[in-house]
Amino acid sequence: MIENFRHFEAGPDPFGRVWQVEFRWLQTAISIRHSDSVDVKFQISQGEEVQEKVVALMLPDLLALGKTAGRPISDAWCLKLAALYLKYMIESDKDMDKTLVTAPLADMERAEDELSAPALVRR
Repeated sequence: MIENFRHFEAGPDPFGRVWQVEFRWLQTAISIRHSDSVDVKFQISQGEEVQEKVVALMLPDLLALGKTAGRPISDAWCLKLAALYLKYMIESDKDMDKTLVTAPLADMERAEDELSAPALVRR
């Protein structure tokens, strides 16, 4: 599990690279691109290569998932869902050619399962 969702490592990707991920911002997309979603922007870097990725979380999906999980929609929860989806993207090389990616509900559900799983006790 990611300990710091604002700055973490993801990978290796299918090419063996490990990426540094930094959270940049989160905002409702209605104000920037007329989308009923929450956009979460990250900067990812590996060596000299730097990319920007925006993960869009659709509001209807967030509402459904929040109801099922018993969670209110919050900035912190959206950040964590988006970070876990970006980690999945990097590790699978899914949609890495795109800057803006919409997280499917099934992947958001998988991220929520990971967030709600009991943490292992470290000794």
